[in-house]
Amino acid sequence: MNIDLLRALCETPGAPGREHKVRALIEKEIEGLFDEVTTDAMGSLLCKRNGKGENPEKVMLLCHMDEIAFLVTHVSEKGYIHVDPVGGFDARNLFSRRVLVVTRDGEYKGVMNPGGRPIHISGPDERKKIPEPKDFFVDIGLGKETRNKIKVGDFIVMDEPLIEMGDKIVSKALDNRIACWLGIEVIRKLVENGGNHDCEIHVAFTAQEEVGLRGARTAAYAIKPDIGFGIDTSLACDTPGVPENEAVNTQGKGFGLHIKDSSFIADIALVEEIEDLAIEKKIPYQRTILARGGQDGAAAQQAAAGAKAVGIVVGTRYIHTVTEMIDKTDLQAALDILVAYLEKH
Repeated sequence: MNIDLLRALCETPGAPGREHKVRALIEKEIEGLFDEVTTDAMGSLLCKRNGKGENPEKVMLLCHMDEIAFLVTHVSEKGYIHVDPVGGFDARNLFSRRVLVVTRDGEYKGVMNPGGRPIHISGPDERKKIPEPKDFFVDIGLGKETRNKIKVGDFIVMDEPLIEMGDKIVSKALDNRIACWLGIEVIRKLVENGGNHDCEIHVAFTAQEEVGLRGARTAAYAIKPDIGFGIDTSLACDTPGVPENEAVNTQGKGFGLHIKDSSFIADIALVEEIEDLAIEKKIPYQRTILARGGQDGAAAQQAAAGAKAVGIVVGTRYIHTVTEMIDKTDLQAALDILVAYLEKH
């Protein structure tokens, strides 16, 4: 398993609408794997492998590049950076975080904290209050000089390295750099196996998923796929404090065959085909339904005249934090089922 690639993907900063560094990394990694590679107006990277015959079936894999992040809204006279979230943050996970501020000219390490008194001088009622994400600020340690370095619209991401813990991988931005990893490694494996597929394969590394599937909508409309795979993380709430019936995914039981969330309902014939293929190939899987949330498979399903769509997901604990955790065996199962499906079509 190419952990070095996953580490590079996760540790490269890429906010919604600011995916250029991730895109550049992917462009370098996919050299020679596709017949056509273009970047669309939204910033999505569209990669195509030709199919066979005059009118091959179009299969699209949608893998979003962006991570939840912040944009700078103001820099105070004293150098404190105020922010606006782009993506779904739970403020309980933002206290005392190390962050990276990314500008046109460079990157700056910083720390994030909420405004207000610290524990030694605050009262009991103050300590019970949970601030909103907009109440947090960033300090890069440069004081008044900060105003000469940081501009409104620069972006900020969490700053934590990827680590391995037994069969687990922990990192910020596994949502959704594991999909970017899969989009690359699936095609690499196809090529290693001889490149046998009849379908026309489109791997779209999409922009701005975390703020409404925006890049996926434009990419899917341009490609007009017959089959769409939303490749993403999903919740693995197999942890203390969550009822078993709300776990969504259980780590170590295989890839998630994603049937429904707030954005789409998967094509049942496609669900059953993938399920049969997983059983045939002895690839571990689990059916999953997410009560809320959405993913890029919905954009493929609803583009132009529509497409059959399904999600292939990897159950992730502690989602939208710097401690996102996946199981390597689940990631391998997602890779195996995608390769098996494409080689069959």
